[in-house]
Amino acid sequence: MTEFYSLDVPEEPSLRRQTTAWLLLALLSLVVGGLFVILIVFSRTPGIQDIIPWVDFFKTALVVHVDLTVLVWFLAFAGILWSLNSSDACPACGWPPIILSMAGALGITLAPFLGAANPLMNNYVPVLRDPIFFISLGIFGLGFSLQVLRALFFSRPVGRFMNGAAALRFGLFTGLVAALLAVMAVAWSYSAIPASVQGEHYYELLFWGGGHAIQFTHTQLMLVVWLWLATASGMALKISPRVVLVLLALGAAPVLLTPVIYLTYPIEAPHHIASFTWLMKYGGGLAALPLALVILLALKEAGPAPKALRAERSALIFSILLFGTGGIIGFLISGSNVRVPAHYHGSIVGVTLAFMGITYYILPRLGFRKPDGKWALRQPAIYGGGQLVWVLAMAYTGGHGVQRKTAGAAQGLKSTGEYIAMGIMGLGGVVAIIGGIIFLVVVYKGMRPEKS
Repeated sequence: MTEFYSLDVPEEPSLRRQTTAWLLLALLSLVVGGLFVILIVFSRTPGIQDIIPWVDFFKTALVVHVDLTVLVWFLAFAGILWSLNSSDACPACGWPPIILSMAGALGITLAPFLGAANPLMNNYVPVLRDPIFFISLGIFGLGFSLQVLRALFFSRPVGRFMNGAAALRFGLFTGLVAALLAVMAVAWSYSAIPASVQGEHYYELLFWGGGHAIQFTHTQLMLVVWLWLATASGMALKISPRVVLVLLALGAAPVLLTPVIYLTYPIEAPHHIASFTWLMKYGGGLAALPLALVILLALKEAGPAPKALRAERSALIFSILLFGTGGIIGFLISGSNVRVPAHYHGSIVGVTLAFMGITYYILPRLGFRKPDGKWALRQPAIYGGGQLVWVLAMAYTGGHGVQRKTAGAAQGLKSTGEYIAMGIMGLGGVVAIIGGIIFLVVVYKGMRPEKS
């Protein structure tokens, strides 16, 4: 039995404008963050890295890049999906989260130019030790938290009749629960970290629990988008909505252990840190594998996608490939080397490609033009292929002991193979950057008003 998985775009004009506003925030975060990633890639590329002393800039740029292209991009896209699923009750309630999130993101972007420095490379939300940066980060966090609460109260209900749309709404709800737990985890850590903990370790502990919990939000939303893209691109999924609901529930279930970890172990205890690592390692992809297999089986039996939807299907395929690659590398991690960024870049790029694909699909449904042309068709392969090369090269050098969060001579490259691999990494990074730029240009052309 074939099932169709899709969501309707709300008819309420205010909700459509709010969805568009979240989309603009997401896209702008990629634009600004991409300007920093160009220099980050060059700072790791043999030959180029020796021209300019990059190391100091590398860390400051990395903070802004990560916060914009991971934190703001992903959370803003969550805002897009939750706005698409909003009911028409209290449409005005959706604007304060958007305004606060935009203001916070702007402050994060401008902070380095207003004197903020002293980067700390802690995981999940690296920081610049400066009041402007911290205030901006807090404003953005408040905006996102309000969006989570709004979506919890004003989302369209799953409903009693279980069809494809209901299953996707349930997936969006599980992402909301994970996001709520992530916000609570950050607040819990803030109140429980001992006063003796200072510096980078303080922020590592502050964002560790919430950072792991929010990954379940990203994954659950990605799975919703996978199913939506599969149906949109003409694939017949032979899985019932009830089975999808069970799989999505299974995928979100591990995050419910977040309060248990906090109640069991002190924040600074090694077991607290290790528990979240195990939670993500063994529970983060429980629903992804079976759903990916269902989609790939449908792909094998499906004919070519309609020309207007080939970009969406290509984004779906590369999303599954990158997310799977990142998951496999995650099981190979041993120590703090560049296999760690290879793992999470594979995973987050898998999420990003899914979000890129659904952006192409929803643009005309928000009143814009459908992105088309040869570059829209090629973009997922260019971006996904470049990122795949980048990830695999990083995984190889990580296996040879190259440490993460270093640049230039500090990387400690020894063998010819390591130099070659890092050079290939640089090439893959450049190709991925080109793919990212193409995405932004294609979407900009679709959103640009037509000339009279």
